[in-house]
Amino acid sequence: MNTEPSQDTTPPAEHWRSYAPLDLHAILMRAMEAFNEHGYHGTSVRDIAGRVGVTVPALYYHYANKQALLATLLETSIRDVLDRCRAAAGEAGDDPLARFCGMVESIVLYMAHRQQLAFLDTEIRSLEPENRARYIALRDYLEHMLLDTVEAGRAQGVFTTPIPADAVRSVLVMCQGVANWFREDGPLTAEEVAERHVLLSLGTVGHPGTVTGEAPLPLRGASSARGPAGRVTAPRTPR
Repeated sequence: MNTEPSQDTTPPAEHWRSYAPLDLHAILMRAMEAFNEHGYHGTSVRDIAGRVGVTVPALYYHYANKQALLATLLETSIRDVLDRCRAAAGEAGDDPLARFCGMVESIVLYMAHRQQLAFLDTEIRSLEPENRARYIALRDYLEHMLLDTVEAGRAQGVFTTPIPADAVRSVLVMCQGVANWFREDGPLTAEEVAERHVLLSLGTVGHPGTVTGEAPLPLRGASSARGPAGRVTAPRTPR
């Protein structure tokens, strides 16, 4: 299977900020719920079939085994992240600062809006070697997209980190962590969380504006982290 996202079409610019209700086959939906509740190894095919209301043979008609369910869910998730990240980068154009901000925003929004799917990344250890290699290749593609942007920014003096690869990995770990703790009824919306993570990520890659507060940043969404003329100020603390 090709390990790169499709290059022949790019999602519309606003696609990556829009989230309709999750549309998965009923078997995949119930499998995702079971894996999140009990873990991959704590879930049986019979458990999933019971949740769907079908027999085990009927489930096998659609998916070869439990491993196929997990692999399909994980690949569905990472490919959606990649498509949205590419759309965000395309919307930003060639400016590395705008591209970086857009990509980080898109990743965090995905982690918040597709929390159940994104959380399954913790089950990567349960993938069989071939499925794991395919998934890792897709995840590496995302990492390289960010790294290329940071390297371009370093060449222009926009980012100053001396360890770009480590900085990008740190950014991804921080963004992916949103799937573990974000709550829809929490004090911050997904958009506000994304904006804060953009600021944190810019600090990680060494953008001077996050330290001095003097450089305007291309942030979109909640305006709480921006002062006059787009300058960075301390975000409002939720009450």
